[in-house]
Amino acid sequence: MDLIVLGGEIRTMDPAHPRAEALAVIGKKIAAIGDTATIRAMAGPSTRVIDLHGATVTPGLIDAHCHLYGLGVDGDSVSVRALASEAETVGVVAAAAANRPAGEWLLGRGWDQNRWPGQQFPTRASLDARISDRPVVLRRVDGHASWLNGPALAAAHITKATPDPAGGKIVRDAAGEPTGVLIDNATELVEAVMPPATAAVRERRIRAAAQQAIAAGITGVHEMGIEDATADVYVKLATAHQLPLRVYAFLAGDPAHLERLGTAPKPAVDRFVMRGVKFFADGALGSRGARLFEPYVDDPNNRGLWVTEPAQLSAAVEAAVAHGWQVAIHAIGDAGVGSVLDAYLAAERAHPGDHRLRVEHTQVIAPPDIARMVAAHAIASMQPTHATSDMPWAEQRIGARRILGAYAWRTMLDQGIPLAAGSDFPVEDVAPLLGIYAAVTRQDAKGNPAGGWYPAQKLTLDEAIAAFTTGAAFAEGAEATRGMLRVGRPADLTIYDRALAADRTLLDTHVDFTIVEGDVVFDRRAVSR
Repeated sequence: MDLIVLGGEIRTMDPAHPRAEALAVIGKKIAAIGDTATIRAMAGPSTRVIDLHGATVTPGLIDAHCHLYGLGVDGDSVSVRALASEAETVGVVAAAAANRPAGEWLLGRGWDQNRWPGQQFPTRASLDARISDRPVVLRRVDGHASWLNGPALAAAHITKATPDPAGGKIVRDAAGEPTGVLIDNATELVEAVMPPATAAVRERRIRAAAQQAIAAGITGVHEMGIEDATADVYVKLATAHQLPLRVYAFLAGDPAHLERLGTAPKPAVDRFVMRGVKFFADGALGSRGARLFEPYVDDPNNRGLWVTEPAQLSAAVEAAVAHGWQVAIHAIGDAGVGSVLDAYLAAERAHPGDHRLRVEHTQVIAPPDIARMVAAHAIASMQPTHATSDMPWAEQRIGARRILGAYAWRTMLDQGIPLAAGSDFPVEDVAPLLGIYAAVTRQDAKGNPAGGWYPAQKLTLDEAIAAFTTGAAFAEGAEATRGMLRVGRPADLTIYDRALAADRTLLDTHVDFTIVEGDVVFDRRAVSR
């Protein structure tokens, strides 16, 4: 035996044998699962033995919706996360600018006007007053809006005369002048003129982000929406066996240029494969870009945006499915979800088969569309921490009736809809334990609200873990090999420092070991020595 793990609670997620005390690994695969005494007797002189001392082991956690490369980009940017006002945010950015070469683009991420007094979008004026010697681009926490200063607007040639692009909005003042905030597809106006990252920079970002992920217990990620240039770097790292975790990637799809999908996905290379394509139906609730059937309660003249018009989205899904790509579509508003289901049902009729079509976020769904989710065999790819982040203002946005169909994980499971869980990092924190906590409590870190926010949608602890293991594996078509601990399967394990419980202790729980194919890629006990 190469590795033995014993003396704890092993949640296998295998319905036939849900609990065990110990397991043994030979090479890349699980060789035995059973009680501690039996497994201990298998140890040889060179076997590494990990004594759990009562702690829990689960199958390796899989984040079913995240941006690993984006996490690396975030690490290179100025963090303006969780700041309490526009003025405080500008102060942080100005301090960062003072330590950067003049003229160099300054990028940041994390602002959220919902945290600020008045909850109003910021403006270029406050940035220009402090930073006028370089372009500044600050992405909103959800990535669906950007806040620019004057030099950035000038670099992008955005003026009063610039029309709103399809699926985007240039926020303007009463005189029609751009205020500096761009929403959804309008952000592409500035992204098109920003200096591109080199392959070396992309590699540095991927390596740094991967280390953060494995330290959080993640053995695999669904990398949502990357360029071919980033995929090329992943392939390089995978070919050299330098990816410490599995990366199941989705190409950033362009509904206006579908010729890229005419070539079928390439085979996997070691721990990397790009078999899917991601599109956007709409924007986000936080920036009121999520497309709704009826107007926003707190913005009665606004129903959100079509980032991709429904007819164009259907054509994109048809092209992708016809050429063997798995499709994942960002849909947050109820109308956005409805348009995705229209496209999926049409594709299912035209191409019967097991396509694993995914609705990313599925944040607000109209009651009649739940049955259509079932009919489309669609997967609900949801992020539990979105609910606990959004709950201070979500009902204000969409009202008491629609909120009942929002962040509805329990509804999905009860209707037999496959549920895969993720974090959407760097929008949210990397740690899956925070998502598991949100799923089982529907509370914030302080335990609010008492009893949980719309508690009927809570999951059990096993259901929450399943969403990050068996559910995520199913969502990438890997349920026969991953997501469950069973003899003969790859030894992907997440080992914690204590027994897991469906309560606040999840927030105090740490990951002690992350193991991918029998390889200990993270060892907290060694780091803390």
